[in-house]
Amino acid sequence: QVRLVESGGGSVQAGGSLRLSCAASRRTFNGNAMGWFRQAPGKEREFVAAISWSGDSTFHADSVKGRFTISKDNARSTVYLQMNRLKPEDTAVHYCASRDGETWRGRFEYWGQGTQVIAFS
Repeated sequence: QVRLVESGGGSVQAGGSLRLSCAASRRTFNGNAMGWFRQAPGKEREFVAAISWSGDSTFHADSVKGRFTISKDNARSTVYLQMNRLKPEDTAVHYCASRDGETWRGRFEYWGQGTQVIAFS
């Protein structure tokens, strides 16, 4: 079964923090690299961060580097995105994604429904 369910979105003042969670089914988590993407109103979806199956390799977009951190808990089949020092330009629907492959380089095949993040000034 393919399942990715995001949670943790919300509305916070700029400078604040949120932690997104993505609970995945075994089919979409085991052996797969995981990622976070986002889409702001009127803009294309963009990459945010990704993590390898083993967890020893991560990559963050320049726009979030130093503020956001991707991590995972294999025992819980869950991937997280810790977002600190949020900016108004981080406002977007954030999506969890999975790809068939241990490394994060490549196309992501499976997607969650998204969770809204709003950072207001």
